Amino acid sequence: MSLSRRKTLALLGGGSILAASGAGAFAVTRTPQTATQPWAMAGTYAEPRMQALSYAILAPNPHNRQPWQVDLRTEGEVTLRVDTERLLPHTDPFSRQIVVGLGCFLEMMVLAAAQDGIGVELDIFPDGEDPMDLDDRRVAVARFVDGAAEPSPLFEYVMDRRSLKEPYDTARPVAQAVLDGLVPSVVRGSGIEATNDTDRVAALRLLTARAFEIEFETPRTYKESVDLFRIGHREVDANPDGIDFSGPQFEALRMAGLFSREAAMDRDGLSYKQGLEMVTGTAMTGMAYVWLTTPGNSRADQIMAGRDWLRLNLATTAAGLGMQPMSQALQEFPEMAELYAEAHAMLAQPGETVQVLGRLGYGETVPQSPRWDVESKIVHA
Repeated sequence: MSLSRRKTLALLGGGSILAASGAGAFAVTRTPQTATQPWAMAGTYAEPRMQALSYAILAPNPHNRQPWQVDLRTEGEVTLRVDTERLLPHTDPFSRQIVVGLGCFLEMMVLAAAQDGIGVELDIFPDGEDPMDLDDRRVAVARFVDGAAEPSPLFEYVMDRRSLKEPYDTARPVAQAVLDGLVPSVVRGSGIEATNDTDRVAALRLLTARAFEIEFETPRTYKESVDLFRIGHREVDANPDGIDFSGPQFEALRMAGLFSREAAMDRDGLSYKQGLEMVTGTAMTGMAYVWLTTPGNSRADQIMAGRDWLRLNLATTAAGLGMQPMSQALQEFPEMAELYAEAHAMLAQPGETVQVLGRLGYGETVPQSPRWDVESKIVHA
């Protein structure tokens, strides 16, 4: 998450903090040092499963929780479980979005293995599933098969893939030809639709902005996000998950005492008001939208949607487009029920589930997001 330069300078009182000297000025310029190292390490492993997993950990996932745990004790297999300490019980009470993120992880692993000609056979939720909860049962068993896959052209864009959360250029439309190029070749199982229709875009801008407001104004869902704020480079390096607030702007705000988790929770304070203005304002810059639906809402459906979302994110990267998941209106907590119904009436057929909604547009290049290293995600018991 980032703050525009104009708003940051306003918060900094015209830049007086940035004029500080000595250690303070040095701290302001610091960026995370170790949190992005897993990006540099991707593709440097000799063991095929570790090689594939070194890319899989770069997959998009809700609130960057990185909830994956992998077991490599069976030769030629990867067993994936979810870290139940990394769920989002308030905004994602049935862990649907977490499972979508696990699907992204699996697809990234499959694509990475294919680069070496290795196929991956997936057995999804082999011990059964609970549609209301996630526990320590296996999410997937992946069996690696030599010589059973061809590389995908999408893999070329793995290192450039981002979830672009900045405002988009509202003077630059997304052409229908670009949308048409995304739809047919990327998604393997989900239903996919995209629109740049002026009226539908306006309606989806309002829907996503209102959903942000509800998430902010519901104390427990907002606090769930605030608790995951990582403010400044030291916090990001120490815990390279959650919501990243690093870079010169946030270092300066932190040092001045203008931005903290406590300040963010003060509904009468500047941090709260500016934060809400920022996310709703950004939502209003969507230039086109894309969404994935599934016929039902089983765990397998959710995994499939995540796999397709990852492929879609790579395809938008190839097309030079920014994409950001805007799935707040799809969250199942009670206060969101009205918008949830509105979103499904707008985007799905009766009985279908909208698994992911994203805004599209053209925006600035953003840094790699923080990650835990692959070794930290391997369990041994």
